[in-house]
Amino acid sequence: MSRHTMTGYTMTGRSVTLWRVAAASVAFLAVTPFIAGRVALSAPTGNPASACAFQPQAAAITAPLPHLAGRIDAGGPLRIVAIGSSSTAGAGASRPDRSYPARLAELLQQRLPGVAVDVLNKGVNGEVGTQMLRRFQRDVLDQKPDLVIWQVGANTVLRGEDPGAAETVIRTGIQQLKAAGMDVVLMDLQYAPAMLSKPTHEDMQARIARIAEDEGVGLFRRFAAMRQWVETRQASMSDLVGPDGIHLNDVGYDCLARSLSASLKDAAGLRKAPVADKGQPPSGG
Repeated sequence: MSRHTMTGYTMTGRSVTLWRVAAASVAFLAVTPFIAGRVALSAPTGNPASACAFQPQAAAITAPLPHLAGRIDAGGPLRIVAIGSSSTAGAGASRPDRSYPARLAELLQQRLPGVAVDVLNKGVNGEVGTQMLRRFQRDVLDQKPDLVIWQVGANTVLRGEDPGAAETVIRTGIQQLKAAGMDVVLMDLQYAPAMLSKPTHEDMQARIARIAEDEGVGLFRRFAAMRQWVETRQASMSDLVGPDGIHLNDVGYDCLARSLSASLKDAAGLRKAPVADKGQPPSGG
């Protein structure tokens, strides 16, 4: 994957207040072939962005997000840190405001009128979980967000590294974030040709889902959402993924942000079911 570094920028409402791109060495990712029978290649009719915009079911976040909900109930301001690798940084987007964190900020601002929304993009191209963990203090904890969206695991799969070791790192990171009083949402892998060609992608997907369940944090199922859009022919693979076979393009990032913004708002409305007093039968039937 490319090694450009796209450090954090803040988007409050509709304006990007910081975007910095530092030149670094470039390592080109060989594009792997499409897997027969796994993806739909014909383009749908209509606008792909509008077609996939309101399909949050596959990516629904089922864990409550109490800090996010509390901040929204209080009228804001709301701060989110998006940390991850190139698909957080925005590789494949035509310009900075087309990355998923930038689009998420704008869409959440629309869904939450009157609430100031601040999304910090802390994606760095090419990183794996251990590298992200080393910058948690500076890029996450010191920012004091209400919510952390952690996109992780993709480069572990693409490089053929050990998913078990990655699982240990992810669990360690989640525990640090929870101890700091932050809501956490994991974002899993992208549904893309280069990812589908890797034999460990299913194992990594299963591990991320298990970690989220065990740790009681949110999970945004990016892989399932993208697969749904392709398999139901709302969008073709080429509508969502760029020519390198792994990074999303402008339409893909827009679809991702639309589904994520809807899922976050829905999750903020979740409340844990009350626990019945001992000795009292539960109400309802």
